[in-house]
Amino acid sequence: MRPDKESPEVDKDLTRRDFIAASAVVSGIAIGGASASGQSIKEAASTAPCSLTINGSRHELNIEPRTTVLDLLREHLQMPGTKKGCDHGQCGACTVLVNGERIISCLSLAIAQDGAIITTIEGLAQGDELHSMQAAFLEFDGFQCGFCTPGQICSAVGMLKEVSNGMPSTVSSLPRTGAIELTDSEISERMAGNICRCGAYPNIVAAIRAVYQSGAA
Repeated sequence: MRPDKESPEVDKDLTRRDFIAASAVVSGIAIGGASASGQSIKEAASTAPCSLTINGSRHELNIEPRTTVLDLLREHLQMPGTKKGCDHGQCGACTVLVNGERIISCLSLAIAQDGAIITTIEGLAQGDELHSMQAAFLEFDGFQCGFCTPGQICSAVGMLKEVSNGMPSTVSSLPRTGAIELTDSEISERMAGNICRCGAYPNIVAAIRAVYQSGAA
């Protein structure tokens, strides 16, 4: 059946891109980095408040909810000591301490830590006085290239706290009474999440053992 009236003239110069762009403007969606009001996507992105104490300093922040602790430290707060290795939670280079417990910062959202106390490698030392674990890594050459070292040290500090709290590992003797004996096997197992591609593991274990035996952790 033919319509009583002819269909309106179609603009043959209208491209698919023009059509999508026009539809997006009507919907208020940004195309090519600009919205109907001229704001960029980045400027228009929603943020969330987040309060963190990092290395003793309070930070009141407004950040994108998808921002990780690692990116917050490195990209927003210019704290490059925490390293971005695999960015998939597999190498441990980005380990930091949150409320005294070690976490993989590349997999942790900053807003999920709202109100927390975060300590990075920059915050372990007291002025010019190195933390006992930092000093031990120097004494025992617990590094080569040094890229993984900040994560190794933060992880070691957190690990020794776990031991002092009586947390067993998969190689701990069970049933157990009394304190955990931190053997080399225990140290290696508990530090397994921190990879040293240079292979400085024997010296890392020696450094951690020395700190543990000295009771300085």
